[in-house]
Amino acid sequence: MNKTTRKAVNKVVNFFINVGTKFVSGVSQKEAEAALGEVTITEGMPELLRRAAAEGAVLLKNTGVLPYKEGECVSFFSRLQTDWFFTGYGSGGDVKKPYGVSPLEGLRNSGVVTVNEELAKTYADWMEENPIDHGFWGHWPRFYPDMPLTEEIVKKAAEKSQTAVYAIGRSSGEDRENALQKGSFYLTDAETNSLDLLTKHFKSVTVLLNIGSMIDLSWVQKYGDKIGAVLLVWQGGMESGNAVADLLCGKVNPSGKLADTVAKRYEDYPTANYFGNKAYNEYHEDIYVGYRYFETFKKDAVLYPFGFGLSYTKFQMDFVKAEQKENGIDFVCTVKNIGDRSGKEVAEVYLQKPCGTLGNPARELVGFEKTKELQPGESETLTVFVPNEFLASYDDCGKSGYKFAYVMEAGEYAFYLGTDVRSAEKVYSYAQEETVLCEQLKQAAAPLESFPRLVNAGGEMSEEPCKAREYDLKKIILENLPEDIAQTGDKGYKLQDVKDGKVTLDEFVAQLSLEELEAISRGDYVMDSALGAKGNAGALGGVLESLRNKGVPAVTTTDGPSGIRLLSYCSLIPIGSLFATSFDKALVEEVYTAMGAEMKEKGSDILLAPGMNIHRNPLCGRNFEYFSEDPVVSGFMAAATVKGVQKSGQSACPKHFACNNQEYNRLYNDARVSERALREIYLKGFEICVKTAKPNTLMTSYNRINSVWGHYNYELCERILRNEWGFEGMVMTDWWMRYKKSPEFPQICDNGYRVRATVDVLMPGGKRVGPHKPDGTLLKTYGKPEGITLGEMQYVAKHVLTLCMHYLEK
Repeated sequence: MNKTTRKAVNKVVNFFINVGTKFVSGVSQKEAEAALGEVTITEGMPELLRRAAAEGAVLLKNTGVLPYKEGECVSFFSRLQTDWFFTGYGSGGDVKKPYGVSPLEGLRNSGVVTVNEELAKTYADWMEENPIDHGFWGHWPRFYPDMPLTEEIVKKAAEKSQTAVYAIGRSSGEDRENALQKGSFYLTDAETNSLDLLTKHFKSVTVLLNIGSMIDLSWVQKYGDKIGAVLLVWQGGMESGNAVADLLCGKVNPSGKLADTVAKRYEDYPTANYFGNKAYNEYHEDIYVGYRYFETFKKDAVLYPFGFGLSYTKFQMDFVKAEQKENGIDFVCTVKNIGDRSGKEVAEVYLQKPCGTLGNPARELVGFEKTKELQPGESETLTVFVPNEFLASYDDCGKSGYKFAYVMEAGEYAFYLGTDVRSAEKVYSYAQEETVLCEQLKQAAAPLESFPRLVNAGGEMSEEPCKAREYDLKKIILENLPEDIAQTGDKGYKLQDVKDGKVTLDEFVAQLSLEELEAISRGDYVMDSALGAKGNAGALGGVLESLRNKGVPAVTTTDGPSGIRLLSYCSLIPIGSLFATSFDKALVEEVYTAMGAEMKEKGSDILLAPGMNIHRNPLCGRNFEYFSEDPVVSGFMAAATVKGVQKSGQSACPKHFACNNQEYNRLYNDARVSERALREIYLKGFEICVKTAKPNTLMTSYNRINSVWGHYNYELCERILRNEWGFEGMVMTDWWMRYKKSPEFPQICDNGYRVRATVDVLMPGGKRVGPHKPDGTLLKTYGKPEGITLGEMQYVAKHVLTLCMHYLEK
């Protein structure tokens, strides 16, 4: 190993041991280095990820300074020129990338512009003396302290170049929130000073936003046209620098669109007063999240609307027709490039439902499609399909005449076509003569107590109490317990026999002892299980020798979504927020298809991805992993992720089910949300993903949802996920769980409570500390009145075994 490679490996190993993971306390540098092995790069991945990183960039402002002209000399200010935020911190981003291309390196590679090398050296010398302290778990730097700029430095650079690039970077991370302070949501004094100096001395100033979630952008208006361009490039993974250079130099035309609304002030967000509380948050805004709120009640509080994004060229979008079909409506439009550069455009369809008795948002995204790369003068016809179910609203209180049901209320249904929520124009409408029932359901996962929620009363903000739970959950569970399968003892059946159709799954399960049923409902106790590739998140399935003798394989999990989190080198891909702003479902599927192939090669069976919780508030620390404030964008991007991963025979695991919208006190915080908002906003993306892509697994959330922890939530996991949506996969917990008694069955606790809730597997399998053996809580009440039943244990076992069969020979 040469000196350069050794230095790179040591840097990765040291970061891994000191910062990145929760499972390496016993791993020595020698062991870690051996596991890392030689640097490997998956064939074709660099080109694909370079394209993907550029595709999600959003051009927020451009006075004509971009793209740069050939031969232009660029002065790059900010240590981010090399110390780039390639991804977020925590399990969702901690991937051992083989390399990372910085923006400075990308510009040098561009062949279009030159770099002010004297300035670059000044920064390099300063950074050598001022290395970054990456902190430790949950205490990472929110920004990287930068070289102080002086009038002298800036003036000297301006003598060599009149083109300045300034990068503003923010970390995001698991287990902590972004903060309403300078250096997190707001600019630091040093950043403001830098912008003051650059806009004073340079004719052309471009600002790059190297962020994981939205920050305050009010300063863009303050500087006006002194800032020529603002380009939101997110955190694009290991090919970030090349992608940034491609965008700046015009090799790629920005085509990203905002998947979140940018408000003028933090206080303008509807969740500003209902986020960050320790014990619980009441979701007072109800269904009025993001643009649904702003377009209905506060249009003047928006800086950049949902769907906004500029281009280096111009497009013309013409509506052709709307064609009603049995299961929905096709909206056909033609998009023509009327500018002088090639580029892509997004067609977005929004719906305005009648306000009715329920009250509805002024706009709801119901479909979108993206063009191919269109040359100047070229056109493409797009068809945006809007399914009938997107036209319905959920009545959780009976005001429409149909209680606990999806309905279409009487009135006008107006559809708008355009490139963002604000500029979309009305192209079609029809009158619904009377209110109709679309789907009759039963109340589920409702809050235990009522609280005030926001409603649209004829275009005016009002409040009403949400509906509290009316049903007897204990009665529902007892009436729906799965039947026992009589135990037969070992008949010599192998799991392969089930896959081959020689025996039924029930016949195989009948062989399993109580010990085996207990084991198959948990993982192998630890992260970095000896049953899988080094650095894995845990293993499940064949965790006992007796199970493996019956042909049950050990199935390995690895963290995601920004790559495969192992001790070996794996590709670091863009963050979820970037994929969402690409509005390119086909591209996301292509990236995760390549990721699925890499999983197979590296020894990962289940990628714990996609993360798909709603961007309820811009301060959520884990927003970078997630997609959008909108459930339709989130659902279709998640579905594309799942389809891609599972093409190679591996499994995806959408997470976190549900309402994991806050990291502060995430293990105990209670998300109190009306049943309507739960179904229309926070579960809708999961529903789209499950029905569209059929993921093999799904992960519960740490938090409570209407007072019930995700890993104990029978209503979410059984009544809604399986019974309503038809989910046929396996449900696992997020890592570890809270040990509690069941309120409905006080004699049942912990793993017994979990299995009664039909949460199939505890991961990684036990408590964080203590002996690696069964805790006894699953079998504690077996055979006792209202205790855990054989049928319940066999029910979850069948879900696990169905998953395991994916990894057997065909």
